[in-house]
Amino acid sequence: MNPFLAARGGDLVARLEPAEAGILGLLLDQLEQLLTADPDDVGDDPVVERLFPDGHRSDPEMAADYRDLTEASLRSGKADDLAMVRASLPAEGGDVRLDTDQAGAWLRTSNDLRLALGTRLDISEETEPPEDVADEEDQQLAVYYWLTALQGSLVDALVASRSGRT
Repeated sequence: MNPFLAARGGDLVARLEPAEAGILGLLLDQLEQLLTADPDDVGDDPVVERLFPDGHRSDPEMAADYRDLTEASLRSGKADDLAMVRASLPAEGGDVRLDTDQAGAWLRTSNDLRLALGTRLDISEETEPPEDVADEEDQQLAVYYWLTALQGSLVDALVASRSGRT
């Protein structure tokens, strides 16, 4: 991946390799499945709990009421962001060019992807990037750290764009 950079005119541009675009597409598919699943069907899935945390942890009744009021709009917003990311993702790799709205959607969606993957992998502050990619868990960790770098380069490019540095 060539990191996101601020381009003239305010757009942000990065280049994804075909494998990176493919991985991102698969992750988007998995996130979409979580977002469109019936909340009753996902039960106590820790990823869903991480994406839609309780509003009131000390009061289960208030938490349920809060969830009833907010979950549909949160799911809808996440689904809209995901659709915007998918629309701007070159399926076979290549240049990604984002305006400010698209960049916001990419930030929020990449954060959701990192939350989901980090929860599944039980990532903590002590988790280190793999030195060698020897097994499936190492591959997933490598993807997590790649998403972190992608998100970080997007934040840096947004800051540069807003400060007039291109």
